[in-house]
Amino acid sequence: MNYLVSLIKEIITKRKLILDLSKADFKKRFVGSYFGIAWMFLQPMATVLVYFFVFQMGFKSVPPVPDYPYVLWLIPGIVPWFYFSEVLNMGTGCLQEYNYLVKKVVFRVEILPVIKMLSCLMVHGIFAIIMILVFFCYGFLPKASWIQILYYSFASSMLSLAIAYFTSAIHVFFKDMAQIIGICLQFGMWMVPIMWAPEMFPTIPSWLPVLLKLNPFYYIVAGYRDSMLTGNWLTERPTLGLYFWSVTIVLMLIGLKVFKKLRPHFSDVL
Repeated sequence: MNYLVSLIKEIITKRKLILDLSKADFKKRFVGSYFGIAWMFLQPMATVLVYFFVFQMGFKSVPPVPDYPYVLWLIPGIVPWFYFSEVLNMGTGCLQEYNYLVKKVVFRVEILPVIKMLSCLMVHGIFAIIMILVFFCYGFLPKASWIQILYYSFASSMLSLAIAYFTSAIHVFFKDMAQIIGICLQFGMWMVPIMWAPEMFPTIPSWLPVLLKLNPFYYIVAGYRDSMLTGNWLTERPTLGLYFWSVTIVLMLIGLKVFKKLRPHFSDVL
């Protein structure tokens, strides 16, 4: 716990440096690309269109929230997932990418996953704006509950950062970790769930919705949909919220413990 407190103090003290490095990381991703930042949106938008045509146009799926088309039910679920998966993919390899900083004695390498997380958060902010614009295009006016997106974005940041500390430390010694994360994310999208909901299948076992809620990211997706669609407030899910933060804190402590234990060997391996 002392290690976590000291890290928080370090982040606060060096917040300007962290923000500058995050901005530089955001810009660096599109250097040398002909279409530049456009690639950041093309693949996620193509993914949304594929699921839209498959589930709404093909299977004629009806979302569990009345008076909303499937695409408006899908977007608040898939936007936070894009953010979560990007933080894990980018954060896992951050020590390898910034190996020149890891080898510097005066640089505290614990802030590298934070830099990656903030860089991805900038992208997520743009997607959140696009999500809101899509709702406007469908004729839906803003709700007070939309402000909760800030809270659920923060919750998603903490969960992804907790896991990234663990995966980034392991990745230095076990390069296959990046591929394992990619496979887990493919399964995870269907286990949250994002494209479907138990309510869409009347014959589904009664125990399955309970099992799905054991996934901490279920709280994030449900929160986004509560905020954007139903207007429910986070206080209406107190038990799920307590479970989410309990799991996130435990994962954060485990991730930091592994990171701290392996940190002295990073420079030797890299």
